[in-house]
Amino acid sequence: MGMLYNQVADQLQALILDGVYREGERVPGVRVLSRQFGVSISTVLQAHQTLEARGYLQARERSGYFVRRPARDLPEPRMTEQRSRPVPVSAREMTLDLCADEQKRMVPLATAIPHPDYLPVRQIQQSTLWAARRGLETLDYAFPGKESFRRQIAQRMATIGVPVAPDDVLATNGAQEAIILALRAVTQPGDIVAVESPSFPGILQALEVVGLRVIEIPTHPSDGISLEGLQLALEQWPLKACVVVPNHSNPMGARMSDERKQQLVSMLAAAGVPLIEDDIYGDLFHTGERPRPAKAFDQADNVIYCSSFSKTISPGLRLGWMIPGRHMAAARQHKYFVNLATSTIPQLAVAHFLEQGGYDRYLRSARQHYKESTDRLRSAIARTFPEGTAVSRPQGGFVLWVQLPEGVSGTEVYQRARRENINVAPGRMFSTANKFDNCLRLNGGNPWTGRIEAAVDRLGAIAREVQSGVSPDRF
Repeated sequence: MGMLYNQVADQLQALILDGVYREGERVPGVRVLSRQFGVSISTVLQAHQTLEARGYLQARERSGYFVRRPARDLPEPRMTEQRSRPVPVSAREMTLDLCADEQKRMVPLATAIPHPDYLPVRQIQQSTLWAARRGLETLDYAFPGKESFRRQIAQRMATIGVPVAPDDVLATNGAQEAIILALRAVTQPGDIVAVESPSFPGILQALEVVGLRVIEIPTHPSDGISLEGLQLALEQWPLKACVVVPNHSNPMGARMSDERKQQLVSMLAAAGVPLIEDDIYGDLFHTGERPRPAKAFDQADNVIYCSSFSKTISPGLRLGWMIPGRHMAAARQHKYFVNLATSTIPQLAVAHFLEQGGYDRYLRSARQHYKESTDRLRSAIARTFPEGTAVSRPQGGFVLWVQLPEGVSGTEVYQRARRENINVAPGRMFSTANKFDNCLRLNGGNPWTGRIEAAVDRLGAIAREVQSGVSPDRF
């Protein structure tokens, strides 16, 4: 069905581009198109929604779908320059402010949290009730993780080219703890660690917790971390680890090719520098096949794999895992000292959900939702933001990296938007050196509603006001 409605959407788009249906005209009704293409009405409706996300159609209440002029095609953001020296890490208070505000009244365009409508709420409720009835099995410490959970993870890892045994898996409280445990296993306070730039604030916070210094490596919005920049850092500095998100990185959404992943793994193995891989978005690819993790190319047991279900099943479960390889003893020791174990009931519930096959069925719809949501968000940005704006083109996940024109402060846009109850993530959060001030990260993991559309339109207006020097006091 997914292939079919995409085919119908492609054919309708071709008719629009050929001028058969012009801007402002109403396209034929769903029944007419159903007969024309020989498909069901539901398939036509899905094709309409796809074209709406692409920016070619606009729904009007009780009137049908009308052709709209596609938004201008925005370029991708530019890659950063090489940073010369390692620096200590200090987390920003605004990171906590964003999380708090998301729970209140603001339009949720800041934190990378999936909307509840896109989560398998009913299935997880049923699996949690099943787990809660397991009696004494729910009351132990479950260290290093429930066997049923670790077995399901091992089965899933085998499907993406990483054959491991259940005993190779360590359950964690989300991917954040997995990254912290990995860092503690391979570094000492004061060591230097390489990260992507821009980098997910959670990774920067993990580095701060462990007391490390960071060197930022330029990152391409499509290809991922610069291998040339990383090689230069390896030659200049005594790196002790490298933290990378090869699949649909946050905030840029970059996906490294298999060839570049293999080069990354080989380069770090030759230098004796462990690679800490965060694969939290790997399952949320938009099209094609699930991309392989860097761990799949690891021949030297030099990659520590980290992931979680926070972006797929539920952020509130706080359930992740890691595959530490030869660092398992150190990771287990740090885990035991910090919090002893990961909660038992979430492990049992997720293991049950995976065992029943519900996860893969859910993912098929979730991927389409996130693709359509980010497409709509990108089209809205193209229509409303000032000339000179650039936006990432992620192949997975649900965040967009927006680079505003030179001289337009993303921090000022963020501050003005907050006063209007619109929450966005300013670019300065994604670096240790106040870089990316003219950037924003926007969360596309929301159903497209009038409230979201109005907020994006207002963000574009605010960016134009900042660009023209208009004071907010005038409004």
